Amino acid sequence: MIEALRQRARLNALIRGFFAARDVLEVETPIMSAAGNTEPNIEGFHTRFSGHVDAGSPQRWLRTSPEYPLKRLLAAGVGDCYELGRVFRNGEAGGRHNPEFTMLEWYRVGWDHHRLIEETIALVQEALALVQRPPASVRIVSYRDLFMQTVALDPFLADEVQLRAGLGEVGIQPDGLTRDDWLDLLMSHRIQSQFAVDAITVIHDWPASQAALARIRPGTPPLAERFELYLGPVELANGYHELNDAVEQRQRFERDLAIRATRGAEQPPLDEAFLAALPSLPACAGVAVGVDRLLMALAGTPRIGDVLAFDFARA
Repeated sequence: MIEALRQRARLNALIRGFFAARDVLEVETPIMSAAGNTEPNIEGFHTRFSGHVDAGSPQRWLRTSPEYPLKRLLAAGVGDCYELGRVFRNGEAGGRHNPEFTMLEWYRVGWDHHRLIEETIALVQEALALVQRPPASVRIVSYRDLFMQTVALDPFLADEVQLRAGLGEVGIQPDGLTRDDWLDLLMSHRIQSQFAVDAITVIHDWPASQAALARIRPGTPPLAERFELYLGPVELANGYHELNDAVEQRQRFERDLAIRATRGAEQPPLDEAFLAALPSLPACAGVAVGVDRLLMALAGTPRIGDVLAFDFARA
């Protein structure tokens, strides 16, 4: 455990040096917010403030990422920036998950997601060098090509019956699952496991239905300008060419809440301050990296507890 703490400190220093050399500003944003994350597959923690009502909304949500306040800073003109800090997700505890974990998130003004892919790869390669591992081979592939090459299915044309059949002997309870859920299951159960252990795999141009906060590029089919980066089978990063259309973003949030309602999940309040700032967001790309996941990959362990001082069960 002590060596794991030293390795984390070395990685944190590397990250800060990496961005200092590139003139990217380190910032800190609130951990508690009056708004929550509407994403249907992410659950947040919340608490209540007991002070005077003039201080603002008493219910506060612990951030699931620093994305919204970072974008508010970008809209205010801060320029290229990053944050390295703790985030919180409810219900996620186990071998690869801890309810509180460390996230690195950064934004580059004037960049698209393809340019940001190259910088994200560079950071991971420097992290590998930190533990004397040779540079990883790199594979950059579109979402469609990856599915065609790996499971012989076109993710944009296959119907749900074909997607379910693509899982083979993997038994899944189908009740309530959407088409995107089946695509995610194919990715996690059939595709990720085939990624070369010592390779970086980057997947770009995702289905528009999985855009989250990314721009959608018109076409047939329309594509989300989003990428994910894996080191071996471990997902490390999720990045976007960022959407700055507040009307479209509000519609996406409302669709999220409708899905959450069908599942009986909580209805977190929308981040109105973020939506108000969005029209002033400059053209940019951003990415979030799971620091604990990166440490796990560097250490060659499947257990997040091996890279934490104290995991959730011992906290």
